[in-house]
Amino acid sequence: MQSISTCLWFDSEAEEAAKFYTSIFKNSKILKVTHYGEAGFEIHHRPSGSVLTVIFELNGQQFMALNGGPVFRFNEAVSLVVNCKTQEELDYYWAKLSEGGDKNAQQCGWLKDRYGLSWQIVPEALEEMISDSDPVRSNKVMEALLPMKKLDISTLEKAYRQ
Repeated sequence: MQSISTCLWFDSEAEEAAKFYTSIFKNSKILKVTHYGEAGFEIHHRPSGSVLTVIFELNGQQFMALNGGPVFRFNEAVSLVVNCKTQEELDYYWAKLSEGGDKNAQQCGWLKDRYGLSWQIVPEALEEMISDSDPVRSNKVMEALLPMKKLDISTLEKAYRQ
């Protein structure tokens, strides 16, 4: 077990979301599903036998999905970052994760999926480009990046080389 992992709070879609995410990422699987019992019903109001948590792995990184009710919602303050080597890989993750999500929440490589979880789908080289010691180069990349929704690697690389 990894010493730090992420818990994602869902209303009642934890198992559905875990199946969705594991269908997208290679080397991913559902590891364990736990269920609510009778204890604590007066607090959680969940029927006995309904899904409590789903432990799942995406590319070796472990997550927990919790059915905690409608009290809390995802927001952009937290996002999951997917670093992509190629435009093909970036296009794949963008298409899969944005399907059914909020199209108005797409900007600068960020998207919200159908569950409201924010993702950043970015090229691996982006960090190097925007942190270049030459401020002209890094600014050109930022100027190219800011109007984009889904990132275009060749456009970013062209801006970096100018």
